[in-house]
Amino acid sequence: MTELPQDSGTVTDGNPVAPRGTRGVADVVTEGLVARLGRGVVRSGGGTVCSRAPFTGDVLATLPESTPADVEAAFVRAREAQQEWAALPVRRRAAVLLRFHDLLLDRQREILDLIQLETGKARLHAHEEVQAVAVAARHYGRTASARLRPRAHLGVLPVLTKVTELRQPRGVVGQIAPWNYPLELSVGDALPAFAAGNAVVMKPDTQTALTALWARDLLVEAGLPADAWQVVIGDGPVIGPALVAHADYVAFTGSTRVGREVAQGAAARLIGCTLELGGKNAMLVLPDADLDKAAAGAVRGCFSSAGQLCISIERLYVHASVADEFLRLFTARTKALRLGTALAYGADMGSLVSQRQLDTVTRHVDEAVAKGATVLAGGRPRPDIGPLFYEPTILEGVEQPMAVCTEETFGPVVSVYRYDTEEEAVRRANATPFGLNASVWTANGRRGRAVAARLRAGTVNVNEAYAAGYGSARAPMGGMGDSGLGRRHGAEGLLKYTEAQTVAHQRLMPLAPAFGMDDEQYARLMTTGLRALKALRLS
Repeated sequence: MTELPQDSGTVTDGNPVAPRGTRGVADVVTEGLVARLGRGVVRSGGGTVCSRAPFTGDVLATLPESTPADVEAAFVRAREAQQEWAALPVRRRAAVLLRFHDLLLDRQREILDLIQLETGKARLHAHEEVQAVAVAARHYGRTASARLRPRAHLGVLPVLTKVTELRQPRGVVGQIAPWNYPLELSVGDALPAFAAGNAVVMKPDTQTALTALWARDLLVEAGLPADAWQVVIGDGPVIGPALVAHADYVAFTGSTRVGREVAQGAAARLIGCTLELGGKNAMLVLPDADLDKAAAGAVRGCFSSAGQLCISIERLYVHASVADEFLRLFTARTKALRLGTALAYGADMGSLVSQRQLDTVTRHVDEAVAKGATVLAGGRPRPDIGPLFYEPTILEGVEQPMAVCTEETFGPVVSVYRYDTEEEAVRRANATPFGLNASVWTANGRRGRAVAARLRAGTVNVNEAYAAGYGSARAPMGGMGDSGLGRRHGAEGLLKYTEAQTVAHQRLMPLAPAFGMDDEQYARLMTTGLRALKALRLS
């Protein structure tokens, strides 16, 4: 890894710096690795795209670039492979996921290095992706057979009408994955699609394409037919519409603005879509909370992956009676976070991923300060560590029309607000068009769950910031309002990739006059039958 000059403006009173590592880009991203992974990209021309290492700004990898024509070709290949894949018994498809689970855990060092180099995040935060994908692989590997099996239902005339619900794969799923969680939001979302019998054409973000291509290689090694997972790489506005134009279903994770465009494209073709979009997530600290635990939870919730997490906390509401003590604890923990670039455990927070993210964070903080907000911790970039580092930042005194008050920052910045009543806290937490994630801290679990039920968010964690809800793969996860449509995880995370088909077999007599009955006699018979079914409490 390229070392920055030691005299590049070292900060002596800011967040401490974790020890630099001995391994860098050249040790991980070799020509052989890039060539091997690049063979997984569908391309016909000679165009290329490149990514850069956030830790240093150096070129990380140059990969083939796909065109709209390549997207069309990818769907042709995927459709051919999907037919054979869907014909396999569900248990055979599920076994591939379980083998992938083991391979991932065995080879995690390889992917942790790639995730860190492509995103700039600390290694522990990269490991959260490994954990999440392993959980999804195990969950769908164990539950897909039961959830996709034919289900018998009571027919309109019990015994005479045999009804079976089947689950048919949609066909080829178009997936658009973001850069911030490149393993979890690529293969993690694709696993249930494969379990359901679909093929996938995926467009990962160019910045993090190596991670997605590595995951594809590993899943093929686990037994997935190579053509069942096609990867295209290129500029979103160029090949994204082509992907939506050919897909049988679209899974998108990204910004609310682009999500609306994807939804419009899917609606025009009458295909389904799931969208996990932006958030301005709130954390509520109730007056009876364990403040030390709440402060530690806030650090995780606000600064994991340098705040570049859709479900991270950007608004913190603290009861006025405990606000001073909470802020003392929270600020001390935040200022002690170690920033670093090592491909090893030890750093508490890494880098932002791009100059665009750094510019947004800087703009939000500088504008807030200029309009009267107070910086309790952080509030500045750290070029002495790397070109895209920014200290974890706590702001107080934030109010409209400051951009940081209502816009998603997607960086290591949280605004703290004091409140007096529970009603006020709930009202202010809900005063946003977003509704992705929330967090409630209290010593009374029953009270915490009651407050959680009043918050307009797809997932709410009590005495945890985000991991409890997201990691519980049996339960659905997704957003309300401007935070999206549909859910990942749980039964819905699998069944969304299927079409429900009802097969009704009528036996002995039709649902019409028979055995010499006229219309009136048939109507009387059915009336009597309907009354009897209600009396028998049948539905």
